[in-house]
Amino acid sequence: MAEIVQHRIEERIPELEQLERVGLFTKKEVKSIIKRATALEYKLHRLIVNKEDFIAYIQVGCLNLSLILHHLKKNKEIKHIHYQFKKEEIEFPVIHRINSVFRRATNKWKDDVQLWLSHVAFCKKWATKGQISKVFSAMLAIHPDKPALWIMAAKNELEDRNSSESARHLFLRALRFHPDNKKVYQEYFRMELLHCEKLRKQKKELEKAEMDLVRGGSKKNSQIWSLYLLYHRFFCPIEAEFVISLLNIAAIFDFTKELQDFILQDLQANYTEDSLTWDFMAKRELEAPGAGEELQTAKGRASDINRREERCCQVYEEAVKSLSTEPMWTCYVAFCLERLKRKTNVQELKEKRQERQLGVLQRAHDSSLLKEEYYKNWILLSSGDVEGAASVAMAATQRYSQSVSVWSLSLRTLMQLGSGDVGRLFQEALTHVNPKESLPLWQLQVQWSVANQSPEETEARGLLSAVAVVAMEMKERYLDWSYSTGGYKKCRKTFTSLQENRPLSKAFFTRMIEIEKEQETPKMNNLRDYYERALQEFGTSDDDLWLHYIQEELGAFGQPENCGKIHWRAMKFLEGESVERFTSKYTLLQTGHL
Repeated sequence: MAEIVQHRIEERIPELEQLERVGLFTKKEVKSIIKRATALEYKLHRLIVNKEDFIAYIQVGCLNLSLILHHLKKNKEIKHIHYQFKKEEIEFPVIHRINSVFRRATNKWKDDVQLWLSHVAFCKKWATKGQISKVFSAMLAIHPDKPALWIMAAKNELEDRNSSESARHLFLRALRFHPDNKKVYQEYFRMELLHCEKLRKQKKELEKAEMDLVRGGSKKNSQIWSLYLLYHRFFCPIEAEFVISLLNIAAIFDFTKELQDFILQDLQANYTEDSLTWDFMAKRELEAPGAGEELQTAKGRASDINRREERCCQVYEEAVKSLSTEPMWTCYVAFCLERLKRKTNVQELKEKRQERQLGVLQRAHDSSLLKEEYYKNWILLSSGDVEGAASVAMAATQRYSQSVSVWSLSLRTLMQLGSGDVGRLFQEALTHVNPKESLPLWQLQVQWSVANQSPEETEARGLLSAVAVVAMEMKERYLDWSYSTGGYKKCRKTFTSLQENRPLSKAFFTRMIEIEKEQETPKMNNLRDYYERALQEFGTSDDDLWLHYIQEELGAFGQPENCGKIHWRAMKFLEGESVERFTSKYTLLQTGHL
């Protein structure tokens, strides 16, 4: 191994001498580079090598190249001419060596895509474009299942190497491996359009009247017809969303009007069963040109915008007649909501948009095709009308009777409106929703009960709930309510009545401990009682609870001599990893670090 390393170091001496000769590095810096390179070479030639060693070697090589450029910029006036004269003798060996290390690394760790991409990035940075194609070729041979790599390789051929033929070849190969991948099709479509654009520019530069862009063709716009064929061959048996994406790509180029018209006709003819087709066609009406004279005033502009929106709505109306589905109504509602959110100083336009939105929401609800999320918008829009908002809230709960979020929203709305049916509706809500998801409703009911009536009924049902999370949460809330309404005595009485009523949470006990410590003269016996009761429930796993108990005895009201017994009990009761955690924390406590 030593002979190999020594040979590789000796190979580097000429380039290092050149660096010293042109004045970019001092003799001391060259020696430092040799020393570090030797250490790295030894790591690369061990029997068992690590990927990190290869990465470190590559990083050092890139650093050296960066230092060369830095020194060159710093001393540009003096050394630039000398460096350019010796550039190939200095830079090329370093770049060649790093490429070699990259190849060794990627051959050993073939599955590491990031390593391959790092090699590509290096080649791009140091202008070794010929090497990039080889790297991509080797990478794709191992990772043909990754469409993004095919696209990246094709873009490199098109943009960096200016080779449309190579890019096309890569895309066609990618389509063999990924015949159903939309992204590959889209990028291939974009590439063909870029190629046509390049040919058109060449035509203008050559100042020719007509030029057939497809060999053997005779049509005036043969490049457009070739795209027609490409579109028919690959893209027609796809859903509307994909066809629209192709249309948007074509719209980027100023020479594709015929192609856009063709795709648009195809969209209207073959994809009318998809809501996205109607949505796209409706929104196109916004792009229609307006009357020039009207656009001079704010009211004129608002009137023009309103007319465009009306044309959009006409398309949507036709859509919901022929395709009355939830996705179609969702597109219609979303469009109206988006227009409503747009700012305008013209009150008439605001009112028109709101009226339109409310009408569409009502009709979608009547058709039982309004999505859950839009009921919130409907309630907010109806907030000025008490009866209207209450009616929408009730309609929402009837449409989505099992949704906790809909019930919560509707009940909050009715609470704000002061509805007398809230108590009954809480009970109705709890019978419809999944008990395991009912906690937000219980919390809301407690909030309402505290503000409007005696909470005994709410408390009783919550505490007796079969769902542990609900029962535990209600105990904690009831404890807080008892303290806020009846003071410490009532709170302690509530705690005593509930401490045997499982399931119990740690927070239930810790809250009672906090309340005890908030009193003017906390009773240590009561604190001990609360800790002991908590440890009966959680003493086998909660090391913090034991530690807090010890800290309480070390406090102003405790007896430090009890700490030893508590520690002994903790070591006896705790299980698994909690023993080690407790031991570590107890040691920190004794040394004053906790």
